[in-house]
Amino acid sequence: MTQRRGIIAAGNWIVDQVKSIDRWPGEGNLCNILRQEVSGGGGACNVLFDLAAMNCDIPLFAAGRIGEDDAGEWLRKEVEKRGIHAGWLKRTEGVPTSYTDVMSGGGKRTFFHCRGANARLDVEDFSGPLPAAKIFYLGYLLLLDRLDAPDAEFGTRGARLLAERLAEGYETVVDFVSEAPEKFRTGVRAALPYVDTLVINELEAGNAFSVRIRRDDDSLDWQALIRTARRFLEAGVRKWVVIHYPEGACLASAGGELLRVKSYPVEKIVGTNGAGDAFCAGILYALHEDWPILEALQLANASAVFNLRSPTASGGAVSITALKRYIEQQASIVEERI
Repeated sequence: MTQRRGIIAAGNWIVDQVKSIDRWPGEGNLCNILRQEVSGGGGACNVLFDLAAMNCDIPLFAAGRIGEDDAGEWLRKEVEKRGIHAGWLKRTEGVPTSYTDVMSGGGKRTFFHCRGANARLDVEDFSGPLPAAKIFYLGYLLLLDRLDAPDAEFGTRGARLLAERLAEGYETVVDFVSEAPEKFRTGVRAALPYVDTLVINELEAGNAFSVRIRRDDDSLDWQALIRTARRFLEAGVRKWVVIHYPEGACLASAGGELLRVKSYPVEKIVGTNGAGDAFCAGILYALHEDWPILEALQLANASAVFNLRSPTASGGAVSITALKRYIEQQASIVEERI
């Protein structure tokens, strides 16, 4: 039997208009735009661009919707330039390519988003024969209107999509955006039994179950984080729950393993746009190559570090060789098994 290879990334395709600002102004006040860059954005776009930058031999496939406009054409060309298969990136008539104005400054970012063509992505867009890849990634739930909509059999359209991919032999990986707990219950909870690996940040994890992951002094409540990770497994996640946060990351497995690692040091944060997706790209690479959980978390953390050196979502991405070299240089950052 031929081993399946490749990663299909489906979901949000966005043009980010990143504006680096000198400060965040109060209402009615002014700040200065120091620099402006245009880049791809969204879960599917970011993880694929990061994976492509790793210069690995994993086949990469883009799936989603873009508009019939200049922004959509720019995205398609960027996909093809990176050697990513663009056959499942579909044009959508009558709506713009999704875009976001990203205000980035002081190590923080704020997003002004137009949902555009992403809102039209639905189960039927995947009705034809997909490539026989190993992994099907979907991101972000709660930002894909039709996939977040109810489904009589599976609870949501997104849950149906993931169930179909599981039945076809794909390993499923999912990310979702921060939203109110009630939206988690309607938009994500139904999908969890069809998710092999869930990759989210600590705020998203806490919102999912109305749990405070951070105390009043902004310190991390580790016990609350552990309980929340296990609740995702109890809710149906099949393999790994991976939660990342500025201080590090943790992984809880369906087999009972629990591991956390510290973040690698960052001298200067240029921007945090796409850092979570860069982390996820590391997890996707490790899953595809069957790496152990410690190495997976180390690679994901290293990928995030390089992302923080750029204001755009994937401008800091480097090769897998550079990532491995960096990890070796940070050998003092070790795991903590719980």
